[in-house]
Amino acid sequence: MPPIDQITAFASDHPVGILTISVIALVLLVLAFFALRALFRLFRRWAADRPTEDVLTIVAASIATGVSAQGMWRFSGDVLGFDGPLRLLLFAFIEVAVITSAVRARRNMRENYSAGIDGVAVWVFTCLSAVLSSMDARSVPEAVFRLAAPLVAAWLWERGMAIERVRITGRGRIHWRITPERVLVRIGLAEASDRTASEVDAHRRLTRVALAAKRVRALREAGASDRKLRAAMAKLDKAMDQAVEYTGLAVDEKRQEALLAQIGALYNTSALIDLAPPVPWAPEPEQPPAPPALPAAAIAELIDDEAEDVPAEPVPVVDTAQRAAQLRAARQYWDQQIARKYVPRAADIAQEVGIPLTVAREWRALWKLEPQAHALIEAAFREHGIADTGTFPAIEVPERERVLVVNGSAPGTSAHDS
Repeated sequence: MPPIDQITAFASDHPVGILTISVIALVLLVLAFFALRALFRLFRRWAADRPTEDVLTIVAASIATGVSAQGMWRFSGDVLGFDGPLRLLLFAFIEVAVITSAVRARRNMRENYSAGIDGVAVWVFTCLSAVLSSMDARSVPEAVFRLAAPLVAAWLWERGMAIERVRITGRGRIHWRITPERVLVRIGLAEASDRTASEVDAHRRLTRVALAAKRVRALREAGASDRKLRAAMAKLDKAMDQAVEYTGLAVDEKRQEALLAQIGALYNTSALIDLAPPVPWAPEPEQPPAPPALPAAAIAELIDDEAEDVPAEPVPVVDTAQRAAQLRAARQYWDQQIARKYVPRAADIAQEVGIPLTVAREWRALWKLEPQAHALIEAAFREHGIADTGTFPAIEVPERERVLVVNGSAPGTSAHDS
């Protein structure tokens, strides 16, 4: 009788039993659905803040560990003779030890920046599980497969730990001295820098010219025979012809500068013997003490606009609004010049704003004692010995040493007279 006929006959003979089984199966399916959904949500929440490669590493390592556990299941039954609950409890003790050591090693990495002895234990337990699983294999391919599965899981774990080590410490564990890149650079098949092929070729041709020129010079200074000098000159001419043809030396200023720099370095090699470089661990030389700051009272006496030899002029009478506008214009001009590290003269203010010189003197006498102007005037006195009388001459110093520019002049120009 076909199976479907047997099921139909059983259902007709036992309707109550079929109903009970159906209800239980439906309940189990609903529970399984909610359990799987909860597990899926937990997995999404766990993987939300993790990189994709970490999630894939854990999934692949879990599959490889499952393959290893299946091999240990067969080993515990066929070799050790475990059966029933004892076999279920004891077959995967090595896999549990591997997972425990891996978790401890990750914790040590986060706390001590090293996997420690637990990292070694992961590899020891993995190799032990792989060997035991392969001992119960029925063929050579199966034995190789059971050896490879735990090692793949351990390798994925090791790579995940290396990435986390770099993420935490910002550096790798070691740097190999022998790598494919270094070997290729050593034998001349690769370039250590990111220069293009044309740049490398140009550099080599210019170097040949520089070395050939050095050879000719050395032979000439040593008094070599004409035959040797002619041969060296022929090599120099040939190298120069190739450099001009293939590097554009005749029109490329950068290549010309590079050639001159190489020749200068090669011609002056002996100058390295007479160099006296500073000793890095020698004490720093003592700086001479700075001159004492000029007191404010002395500055006030030195910066006296009354020393200007300008005849007095009558002060016109202006209304309050016009005087306020003139004051604002004069103050704006003063602030602009102070920002340029220039202390204007009273004549400059009067000419710029269009006010009498007497008024400009009064306003300047008040503004020149403000902190910023006072500091500029004091610096000019301390560094250049110039006292501010309102008519002092222009000074010219290098741009990097410029402290004060006076009379509206810039470095390289002369000031106008008052």
